[in-house]
Amino acid sequence: MKDQLRLSFRVNRSRAMNLKSDFSFIEMTLKKIFVFFLLIVTTICFSQQKTYCNPINIDYGYTPFEVFSKQGKHRATADPVIVNFKDQLFLFSTNQEGYWYSDDMLDWKFVYRKFLRDDKYIHDLNAPAAWVMKDTLYVYGSTWEQDFPIYKSTNPTKDEWEIAVDTLKVGAWDPAFHYDEDKNKLYLYWGSSNEWPLLGTEVKVNTMQSEGFVKPILRLNPEDHGWERFGEYNDNVFLQPFVEGAWVTKYKGKYYMQYGAPGTEFSGYADGVYVSENPLEGYAYQKHNPFSYKPGGFARGAGHGATYQDKYGNWWHVSTIFISTKNNFERRLGIWPAGFDKEDIMYCNTAYGDYPTYIPEFAQGKDFSQGLFSGWMLLNYNKPVQVSSTLGGYQPNFAVDEDIKTYWSANTGDKGEWFQTDLGEISTINAIQINYADQDVEFMGKTLEKFHQYKIYGSDDGKKWKVIVDKSQNKKDIPHDYVEFEKSVKARFLKMENIKMPTGKFALSGFRVFGKGAGKVPEKVQNFVPLRADAKKHGERRSIWMKWQQNPDADGYVIYWGKSSDKLYGSIMVYGKNEYYFTGADRMDGYFFQIEAFNSNGISEKSQIYESP
Repeated sequence: MKDQLRLSFRVNRSRAMNLKSDFSFIEMTLKKIFVFFLLIVTTICFSQQKTYCNPINIDYGYTPFEVFSKQGKHRATADPVIVNFKDQLFLFSTNQEGYWYSDDMLDWKFVYRKFLRDDKYIHDLNAPAAWVMKDTLYVYGSTWEQDFPIYKSTNPTKDEWEIAVDTLKVGAWDPAFHYDEDKNKLYLYWGSSNEWPLLGTEVKVNTMQSEGFVKPILRLNPEDHGWERFGEYNDNVFLQPFVEGAWVTKYKGKYYMQYGAPGTEFSGYADGVYVSENPLEGYAYQKHNPFSYKPGGFARGAGHGATYQDKYGNWWHVSTIFISTKNNFERRLGIWPAGFDKEDIMYCNTAYGDYPTYIPEFAQGKDFSQGLFSGWMLLNYNKPVQVSSTLGGYQPNFAVDEDIKTYWSANTGDKGEWFQTDLGEISTINAIQINYADQDVEFMGKTLEKFHQYKIYGSDDGKKWKVIVDKSQNKKDIPHDYVEFEKSVKARFLKMENIKMPTGKFALSGFRVFGKGAGKVPEKVQNFVPLRADAKKHGERRSIWMKWQQNPDADGYVIYWGKSSDKLYGSIMVYGKNEYYFTGADRMDGYFFQIEAFNSNGISEKSQIYESP
């Protein structure tokens, strides 16, 4: 009996131990699953890219025109418009034989589509108009002739378009359509001239035609508005400035008519705005102009654009960035935070606008009037470089001089050509932007299935290297590639090795490294003085000369300006100098200025605000 009891006890204890072991195994398994799930969630959260960098990285087509290629074939586009259609962003621009769309303003997918007739045009839509009306997206291109159809689509993520109207009777260059949802009315605005004003007309929604009642909307006034004067420094008097790029945004019952001036080939190419309560008349110059302006830095120019809302309700402004090296019309695209302040003033913030900037998802809750700069500084401005070879006068330092117009080129586009930059110290690297230049390229028009391939190595001492970016298997055309690291990288030396170019030589206009250095942030700028002619005496009031004490720790400076001390929405980035000649002032108005210094380690405290009456 005792033996049976002992046996029963042993069996039950064994079962209990096995059961406990089973529970332990299940518990451990659940813990592992939970940890694995957390790891996946953490990876997803922290591997998601949160910034972009101008110029935006899309597969820009090459100019289709031989006449524009005499100094070398090159990529080119401009005159962009972005519209939000069903919470997706659709981007159209000049001569691209198609368009892009994106869910997040970071990953842009291209849809190939030639809208114009092949038997007549070697190019595609120029300065296209795009607008949403009810549940349909519409597209139209520039023309003075009456042979362009208006196209429409309810599924534009694919090449599914049909003709809405075969011929628009109003020939319009640089067209822009505004659908007023409140009134169920459609308006057309157009013009690109240094003689004629921007024009507008109503287009009947049921017929998609104008009845011919055309009204002048606005013309330039360079005698009062310094930024509207023609020329790189608004000082060329041989030619009148051009007004172009109409775009209307309706906000709180008011119509904000945006326009580009004075010329697309200049750093000061900007967008201004007039405001009215009537879509076709009564427009008045907004006091705070130009509202979109970026004359300094790597990516310069912010004219002929469009303002749109993302799916979160935030405002952005897309516009043209100039290069104008191979040809005056060699250009790229940039996107800047924008909006309306509490007094309904339209603004666009371009300060540090070609540095890493938060995408819409990560911009929530931020003050767009203060910009969306990530705080990652440029680490290799004018720092020492080494290269595998150099073609003629395309010197290596041109890739780190923060000038998109200059570039370094290797002798070939072969695998093994390389570029190396020295940050001067071991630094924290958060992102890298690779801006390719066009040297001896062979393509014209849109190209598909072409791609860049490369690797980037990092080193603390320039001897032992490890791969930190591997694009050796990349199959995308990435002319302004931007790489944000999941986890910051520590290195002093970076070396980019070419594997494949889509065409031409291995050439870089900007190898730009962003993060934080380990050194000292510059001190606050001293002795800042804006000099301007007295309003009561004779003198050039449209230009203001600014000087300040050179800061030995600074790489450059950002000057903020505006017409009231609480609206310093304008900005100018200046590298290496302690003066700036601002030629964009309005003659009759007073200005306020503030300045800060920056380097690879961070940004100084801002100066006091200075008034220039």
